[in-house]
Amino acid sequence: MRVNLMKTPLAISLAAILSQPLLAQEVESTESKNDALDFEQIMVTGVVRATTKMDSSVSASTINPGDVLIATPRATAEIFRSIPGIRSESTGGEGNANIAVRGLPVAAGGAKFLVLQEDGLPVMQFGDIAFGNADIFLRADSTISGIEAIRGGSASTLVSNSPGGVINFISKTGDFGGGSLSTTFGLDYESYRTDFEYGDYLNDDTRFHIGGFYREGEGPRETGYTANSGGQIKANLTKEFDSGYIRLYFKHLDDKSAGYLPMPMYANGDSISGFDAQQDTPHSVYLQSTLRLNGQNQISSGDMANGMHPKVSSVGFEASFDVGDNWSLENRFRFTDAAGEFIAPFPAEVAGASGIAQSLAGEGAYLTYANGPDAGENFTDSTGNGLVIRVHTFDVEMENFDSYANDLKLNKTFGDSSLTLGYYKARQNIDMAWLWNSYLMEVKGDNAALLDVFAADGTPYSQNGLTAYGVPFWGNCCQRSYDLKYDIDAPYVAFSTQVDNLTLDASVRHDMGDAFGTYAGAAISTVDMNRDGQISIPEQNVAGIDLANPQPVNYDWGYTSYSVGANYRFDQDMALFARLSRGGRANADRLAFGKIRQDGSVADEDAVDMVNQAELGLKYRNGGLGLFVTGFFAETEEQNFEATTQRFFDRVYEAMGVELEAAYIWQDWTFKGGFTWTDAEITEDEITPDVVGNTPRRQADLIYQLTASYNYDDGTAGINLIGTTDAYAQDNNDLKFDGYTQVNAFASYYLTDALSVALNVNNLFDEVGLTEAEEGSIPANNIIRARAINGRTTSLTLKYQF
Repeated sequence: MRVNLMKTPLAISLAAILSQPLLAQEVESTESKNDALDFEQIMVTGVVRATTKMDSSVSASTINPGDVLIATPRATAEIFRSIPGIRSESTGGEGNANIAVRGLPVAAGGAKFLVLQEDGLPVMQFGDIAFGNADIFLRADSTISGIEAIRGGSASTLVSNSPGGVINFISKTGDFGGGSLSTTFGLDYESYRTDFEYGDYLNDDTRFHIGGFYREGEGPRETGYTANSGGQIKANLTKEFDSGYIRLYFKHLDDKSAGYLPMPMYANGDSISGFDAQQDTPHSVYLQSTLRLNGQNQISSGDMANGMHPKVSSVGFEASFDVGDNWSLENRFRFTDAAGEFIAPFPAEVAGASGIAQSLAGEGAYLTYANGPDAGENFTDSTGNGLVIRVHTFDVEMENFDSYANDLKLNKTFGDSSLTLGYYKARQNIDMAWLWNSYLMEVKGDNAALLDVFAADGTPYSQNGLTAYGVPFWGNCCQRSYDLKYDIDAPYVAFSTQVDNLTLDASVRHDMGDAFGTYAGAAISTVDMNRDGQISIPEQNVAGIDLANPQPVNYDWGYTSYSVGANYRFDQDMALFARLSRGGRANADRLAFGKIRQDGSVADEDAVDMVNQAELGLKYRNGGLGLFVTGFFAETEEQNFEATTQRFFDRVYEAMGVELEAAYIWQDWTFKGGFTWTDAEITEDEITPDVVGNTPRRQADLIYQLTASYNYDDGTAGINLIGTTDAYAQDNNDLKFDGYTQVNAFASYYLTDALSVALNVNNLFDEVGLTEAEEGSIPANNIIRARAINGRTTSLTLKYQF
């Protein structure tokens, strides 16, 4: 039996992907029993020239919409878990994921060594901007035709700041007429989302595509209010000519989603009484707004419901022409107007009521409920679980994250060889302000109340739960303002040739950059914040921005990357490849407040981190079986800064391992899987030499993903497993997380030829899985602050294709 995958949608809460029909070539590649891993699909991302995966000398994966459905993601970054070699810790909500490649470190969050792209250009020039990670500004929806991923290899030379790899979201362009409309809603959690997309030819040489989504809901955790609200619209228009084409792009994203930060739980992953680590969050209806000084030291307020709130409008074009005599010209350009917010509660400390009260107001201090149903009542060590969170509101205004990028390529082919000359030009603004406050909150899920603290004599040391305008518990470190700009110029050259069954390629890129602007830290003053004519104890020391003493940023950097690869195709079904690469990654805003000198300069060794890599891989297929095995080695330099611990890193890491991607098609069954074994260690550390020889934080020996799906006459059903073995929470290698396997289930059924219904269950068995923690050792009270995967959530989708 051969089932048309256009009639087998699988439900996911990421309804954007669910609402799209599969393209014809995607259907064919998915069903081809002779090419289970799509080895004959043409790759265009991170390669010298467009070529098939079987003929390329890089580790490449392609993800079509059907693959995305099977992966059952609840957020965009969860899609990346399906890519071998990628460790995507997507427990922060719709953004703020930690994404690592083949043992390359994630010392301070984000995706430092990997670039996320849309249609061949970066979403952000730096993937780990503090509180502005690239995935916050990216949404997968029904406009996506497929995703291409390159790990290591030529990504070092064909994309700036991407020695680890590239993940490229490719948009539909109206090649196939038609569209879809779908609605997805949560059955056991509050979420409602509508997606649409449509494309077609306007005439013989002009086509278009438009699509997007809108959603509302509380989300998979109990926030107490509508935490996810907003949407996206994307469109493109393509004009074809005899010698090429021009394509115009437009995107507008305005979407609010809850940012989940580490939350209290026991060190073994068990939940604290009254707070479910899989369903709850410190978000609460009783902490919805903050009062603070903004980046200009004016009294302002922040809205906790805004969460991660990207506001993006971008326009761009793509042009490709054959200009004669075997020369071709390609140019991609995009300008992005980006801003937004990041605001979420962070547990700086979790302790007993009396201990926290006395640390703030001395011997005999006590707590009372500041709001909620028990307002005014005492809160003691025997109330509920007796635990209190010292909350720091990570309140960041992203004023200006505008960017532009232009990638120009001139290609010459002669026989079986090609030469590419390119020039990349980009600019990234990072203009933001950190405006953090301190509060006290009970440890309780589903709308925890705030707490006030009083001295023994009844003197109030807080205002409606707020204990400080700033974060004195961390030394008032985090009232900050940046106004920085980064210019990037990168000429590159690439050569590829084929001799019989052997393909050889080499590429070199030289990145040059200039950083300029200013940054400023905290200034403490007395301010009547609530304008009541009296100065309370919290108002005596209000943290603002030291605007009178901004520090300059004025430095440049440069580094050269290279990559050399060879691929030998033994026959139609087997090939061997090898590659040596050296790539760089320029550091950006995380150098401030420690690595930038008084005159604005930066040491060369701090400005850029280099990565050396070697790869050896085998591609093989036989009947319904496809195998892609790659051995890898990487040596990585790392300069970084971690906001939550106020620590800098100056290290060298080494990692080696094997990644396996496999697929097997048997009758109506499809099996796919990926396994990555990694042996990584810290080999040098200039700041904390005690960790040399240890395994990097959160690096498991083995990560894996497995999927089994069955096609029946009117739909599809199957299961998907995502798993990891044990991993250390921090680099001191004391506290260790248990490994876990998350099981997802899906099923779909066509009511008519065009109307389908689909059910998806994410984390079917309600498995507990930890991805990161602030503590490196078990504290005396056995309570840590950690991120956990969400508990079981179930969604239903109704979709109409036309």
